Amino acid sequence: MNYRFANRMEGVTGNAIREIFKLLQKPEVISFAGGMPAAESFPVTDIIRITDEVLSQSGSKILQYGDTEGYAPLRDTLVPWLTGKDITATAEDILITSGSQQGIDLTCKAFLNPGDKVLVESPTYLAALQILKTYEADAIPVCTDEEGIDLADLEEKIKKHSPKLLYLIPTFQNPTGKTLPLERRKVVVDLAVQNDIVVIEDDPYRDLRYKGQALPAMKSFDKLGNVVYLASFSKLISPGLRVGCAVAPQEILRKMIIGKQATDVHTSNLSQAIVNQYMKEDRLDPHLIKICADYSVRLNKMNQMLEQYFPSELTFTHPEGGLFIWVMLPEHIDAQQLLQKSIAKNVAFIPGTSFFADGSGKNTMRLNFSNSSEERIETGMKILAQVMKEEMV
Repeated sequence: MNYRFANRMEGVTGNAIREIFKLLQKPEVISFAGGMPAAESFPVTDIIRITDEVLSQSGSKILQYGDTEGYAPLRDTLVPWLTGKDITATAEDILITSGSQQGIDLTCKAFLNPGDKVLVESPTYLAALQILKTYEADAIPVCTDEEGIDLADLEEKIKKHSPKLLYLIPTFQNPTGKTLPLERRKVVVDLAVQNDIVVIEDDPYRDLRYKGQALPAMKSFDKLGNVVYLASFSKLISPGLRVGCAVAPQEILRKMIIGKQATDVHTSNLSQAIVNQYMKEDRLDPHLIKICADYSVRLNKMNQMLEQYFPSELTFTHPEGGLFIWVMLPEHIDAQQLLQKSIAKNVAFIPGTSFFADGSGKNTMRLNFSNSSEERIETGMKILAQVMKEEMV
C-alpha cells in the first residue's frame, strides 16, 4: 500500500526519550534519561482512597462526559493555587488540559499556520519542537547564557523574524535546569507586548524548588493578555493522571477549547476529581515538602559525582530545583556515540542534540536525577564517568 501521509508529518521524528525507553526494559539498566518523578513519590494510598470516595459519591456524574473547559470544582480550586504563583485569574480564565504538553499543542493549533515563526530557547523542550514541526512552523533558536534566554539575541531575532509565538520554560528549564531572573522575565513580557507576540510560559517544575527564592511567573506581569501560562500536576502528583491547566485571555481560551473538543473532548473527569480532592484536603503542600527534600538529596548526590569522578574538561549546570542537570562536553565528543557505549554498560541518558532546533549540541547531554536512588546514582555515574574518560582519551 502506498500511504499518502500528510505533508506536515515529513521531518517529524519520534521523541528521542520514548525511543530510548525501548532500550530500558531490563531492570539492571540505570536510567538518567527520562524526566520522570520517582515512582515511590506517588501518593498511592491517598489516591486509592480518594478514587473510592469520588466514585462512591459522584460515580455516575464522574463517569459521564464532562465539560471541555474542565471539571468545575477543580477550576475553582485552581484560582487560589494560581494566586500563590502571583497569577490573578478566575475559573473562566482556566482550561484543564491533559498535561501541560497538551497546552502547548492547543496554543500552537490556535495560532500557527505553515511557515509561521516561533522563537524558542536554545536548547528547549524536545516535545515542543515536535509540536512545532507538526504544525509546519519554523522554530527559531534564541541564544541562552547561564541564566537563560539572552535578551539581546531575543530582540535581534524578533526584529529579523517577526515571530507569532515565543515558547519558553522560565523556571528549572528542560533540559538545562536554568531559571530566568526576575528582571529578564519582565523584559520578555515587555518585548512581547511591544511586538505583538504571544508567550507560551511552560511552568511544570516551579514547585520543585530545593533552595533559593521562588520567582513570580511571567504571567503575573501580563497586563494585556500576551502570556499563555501552562502548569501541570504530572511532576507534582502523578504523570499518569494527565492533568494540567492553561491560563489565558478568553479570546485565546475559546480557540483552545474548540481545538481540544476535536482532540479528546475533555480531560479525564476521574483524574480531575482526584486532583481536586487531593488539593481540597490540603495534601499537596506537605507532599511537595516531602518530595523536594528527597529530590534535593538526589540532586546533591549527582552534583557530587560530577565533581568527584568526571573529567575536568566538562561543565554542567547547578540548578536550584527541577529534575535535570545539563552537561556540556568538549566539542569533539559526540554524546550519541557516548550513549551507545554507556547503554552497553547499562547506563542511559539523553544526548542533547534533540533539544536544539538547529540540530546542534552534539557534545551535550541531559541527566535526570529524580528517578534514581542515591545508590543507583552513585553506581551509574561512576560507570558513565569511566565511559566518558575512555572516550576522551
